[in-house]
Amino acid sequence: MTPNPLTGVLYHWLGGFASASFYVPYRGVKRWSWEIYWLTGGIFSWVLAPWFFASIQTNDLLGVFAATPTSTLLWPVFFGILWGFGGLGYGLVMRYLGLSLGMAVVLGLCTVFGTLIPPLFTGEFAAKLLDTPSGNIILLGLGLTIAGIVVVALAGAKKDQALSPEQKAAAVAEFDFRKGIVVAIFAGIMSACFAFGLAAGEPIKALSAAAGTGPLWTGLPVLCLVMFGGLLTNAVWCTILIARNRSAGQWLGRGEAKGAPMALNFALCALAGTAWYFQFFFYTMGESQMGRYGFSSWTLHMASIIIFGTLWGFALREWKDAAPRTRALVWAGVGLLILATIVIGYGNMIGG
Repeated sequence: MTPNPLTGVLYHWLGGFASASFYVPYRGVKRWSWEIYWLTGGIFSWVLAPWFFASIQTNDLLGVFAATPTSTLLWPVFFGILWGFGGLGYGLVMRYLGLSLGMAVVLGLCTVFGTLIPPLFTGEFAAKLLDTPSGNIILLGLGLTIAGIVVVALAGAKKDQALSPEQKAAAVAEFDFRKGIVVAIFAGIMSACFAFGLAAGEPIKALSAAAGTGPLWTGLPVLCLVMFGGLLTNAVWCTILIARNRSAGQWLGRGEAKGAPMALNFALCALAGTAWYFQFFFYTMGESQMGRYGFSSWTLHMASIIIFGTLWGFALREWKDAAPRTRALVWAGVGLLILATIVIGYGNMIGG
C-alpha cells in the first residue's frame, strides 16, 4: 500500500481528538480519589486495550515477540517507564491548569523533543530535514506548530492574569498556575519519551510486517511494550498514594466513596482509559502513512491534541470569563496549528 500523507494527517487528527477528550469522562467520576480513578482507567489504557487491539489486528503477535531480541523488547519498555512519569504529570497538569492551557505548555516541549531527537539520534537530521525541500517544509511546519503553541500559552497566561481567584476556581477547581507550570514542564519533557520508545521498536514493526500484518497495524505490538512501561511507573506511584491515603476501599464503595455511583465510575474510567489508548492507536496508523518522514508524525499528533484540547476548553467554559482579545488570541493559535498540520502533510506528500 502506497503511503498517503494526507490520510495520515486525518488519522493524526483522530488521535488528537481522542487524546484531548480522554480526561473529560474523569470529570464525571464521583467520590473517588485521583489515584483510584487514574489507575482504574490506566488498566484499560496500558493493558487491556493495547493487547486486545494488537491481538485482533496483527498476525502472530506472540510469535513476533518471541522472535525479537531481548534488548529490542526492553528498550520500548524502558522509554515507556520514562513516558509514564510524563503521563503522571499530565494528569496533574489537567487538575492545576485545565485542558487548554495545560495541554499547550506540556505539548509544546513534547513536540520539540519528540520530533527532533529521533532523527538526530539516527543521524538522519541533515539528510532528511536540512538538505531536502520537503524536509525544509516539514521544519517550517514544526516552526508554525511551536508558534501556535506559544500563542495559545500566551492566551492562557493572559486569562490567568485577568481572572479573580473565584473565577479561576469556577473554571478549574484546583487551579494553581505556578504548580501547574512546573509539573507541565516536567511532563512535557518526559512525555516525549513515547516517541523514543516507538523509534526503538522499529525492528518489531518489521517483524510484524514479515508475519503478514498490514502496514496500518505494524505499530500495535510496539504499543503493548511502551504502554506496559507506562503501567509500571503509574502503578507504583498510585500504589504509594493508595497506601498513604488508605483509599483502596473506594473500589468497593467504602470510606469516602460510600454512596458513589460505582457502576458509572467504572464505566467512565473505562471510557477515559480507552480514549487515552486510541490516541496512539490512530498515531501508529497515521505514522504508517507519512513515508520516509514518519518522525514528523509526532508534530502532527501534538498539534492535533492542542487543537481539540482548546476546543474542549471552550466547550467546558474554561474561557468564558476571558476578554474578547484573549479569546481571539487563542483562536489565532489554533489557526496556526491547523495551518502547521497542512504544511507538514504537504511536505510529507512531496517527499514521498
